[in-house]
Amino acid sequence: MMYKIAFYGKGGIGKSTIVSNLAAILAKRGYKVLQIGCDPKADSTMLLRHNEPIKTVMAYIREHPAKMSLDDVIKIGHAGVVLAEAGGPLPGLGCAGRGVITALETLDEMGVYETYQPDIVLYDVLGDVVCGGFAMPMRRGYADDVYIITSGENMSIHAAANIAMALDTLKNRGYARLAGMILNERQVEREKEKVSELCDDFHTEIVASIPHDDLIPASEDEGMILMERYPDSHVAQAFETLADSIIETSHIEAPKC
Repeated sequence: MMYKIAFYGKGGIGKSTIVSNLAAILAKRGYKVLQIGCDPKADSTMLLRHNEPIKTVMAYIREHPAKMSLDDVIKIGHAGVVLAEAGGPLPGLGCAGRGVITALETLDEMGVYETYQPDIVLYDVLGDVVCGGFAMPMRRGYADDVYIITSGENMSIHAAANIAMALDTLKNRGYARLAGMILNERQVEREKEKVSELCDDFHTEIVASIPHDDLIPASEDEGMILMERYPDSHVAQAFETLADSIIETSHIEAPKC
């Protein structure tokens, strides 16, 4: 069985950091993991390749529309995680959301899931605006579960509420379910209480918290995820706990030997 999970949250909240570390943990536990960045900035997967960018699906479509193969846009990163970036239009031209739709449909049509046969697919999605193409990973058939990443900062809370509201509005259309929220701590006043109150509003819960820790940006300054650079640190254990929580919450079976 393949489990497909989308991660949403305000831009700059740390989605790519969390998703990349989670992907590496799951891969090291024996799962085949595919991580797809769904942000025009195309920076979701860079740290899993020591800051080496991936040619995005949309860039390849623009430049070589008749020649693209999976080998052109799929790369392997740290711990064997399979990586892809949707990309988007050139700045000032076209719709970024439409780019996400085109890229995901193209990967599907090219047989990315059949070729790599992942156990778990992680979509890292820009979540400031939940409309058009950015809602695409919420659709059942793409993601089964959505996790919202937030801090206790007001703008992050506001974005998380909008995402949760969109999921609630679309739940009768066969869209993914809201599986929970991930607290990426920013050490603001009443942080956990504020996020817990938000969870109560949408009948969900905080599945895990990632503490604010200087080791995270320190590892990224060296072009690595925390789980590669500081795997024995206290904050690394928080990422392991997050993986445990997602496996339990999304009912992910143990990897096949």
